[in-house]
Amino acid sequence: MQGAEPFAPRPGTPIVWPDGFGSRFTIFVDTEEEFDWRAPFSRHGYGTSAISAIPAMHRRFVDRGVPIVYLVDYPVATDPRSIEALTGVIAEGYAEIGTQLHPWVNPPFEEALSSRNSYVGNLPEAIEAAKLDALTAAIGSAFGAAPRVYRAGRYGIGPATWRLLVARGYRIDSSLRSRYDYRADGGPDFGAVANAAFRCGPDDRLIELPLTTVFTGRLRRLGEPGFRALGHLPKGRAVAARSAMLSRVSLTPEGMPLGDALEAIRVALGEGEQLLNFAFHSPSLVPGHTPYVRDARDLAAFHNWWEAVLDLLDRRGARPIAVDGLLDAA
Repeated sequence: MQGAEPFAPRPGTPIVWPDGFGSRFTIFVDTEEEFDWRAPFSRHGYGTSAISAIPAMHRRFVDRGVPIVYLVDYPVATDPRSIEALTGVIAEGYAEIGTQLHPWVNPPFEEALSSRNSYVGNLPEAIEAAKLDALTAAIGSAFGAAPRVYRAGRYGIGPATWRLLVARGYRIDSSLRSRYDYRADGGPDFGAVANAAFRCGPDDRLIELPLTTVFTGRLRRLGEPGFRALGHLPKGRAVAARSAMLSRVSLTPEGMPLGDALEAIRVALGEGEQLLNFAFHSPSLVPGHTPYVRDARDLAAFHNWWEAVLDLLDRRGARPIAVDGLLDAA
């Protein structure tokens, strides 16, 4: 059966950014339905009310000259109110609509619901292709332009994904979460994937932009092998993090404390990373929809996280970059 072995993508041709590129950053938002993250996967029972919070959040970033890529999934791309809200955001500027595929709510529905099948790259290629076609068409119809940026929901890329994206005109993929391993849940292993952007797919026609993950702490040089080894020790990773020896920090306000994120940015820029890729889920903009924003206090901390992060990026000379700028530079 296709996908029976965990998929472990390997980096392709590194992208050498041009002189003057400097330090840059992107922000990709998983723009999706809200659902119970603790419940089994379901094709029903979700909502899209949190999309109404995007315009106010977007203005915070516009005021700082920061563009956002909204990776829209099928429930959002087919909901009239969501389309209206996002169309207004596009009109305001500093926004691009991309694609995010949640297979359990994206037709056609030919697969059984399961954790393994929630990673779309595990599905037979024909089903993955049909779901991608349905979503790409829905986004084009809703927003009047073909999407250029893709992310597999749950980072569920598979062996056919890059080829399918190139065939449909996509230019950038961001389905890899560097230094994470989802094999225990039936997903892919990104342990060998670092943060640097690279070319991939047929004839290197696709740009892969992994979600940035940084190792911090006194033992950060041990990197992914050291972090993976700690996972075999009782509470090894927790002890290493509390003692400031080794922590793994993704550039997201969700589950990543502000102090850890600021240190990760300092380390990444100090070690020469030229492009940092941030992300979060749109339901976190309204309390109660994700484990990361449960109440008003969490929401205030979420916004404060971004203010402090953007302040640090500005002080360190890291500038935001939009999709057109990335494509031109690459």
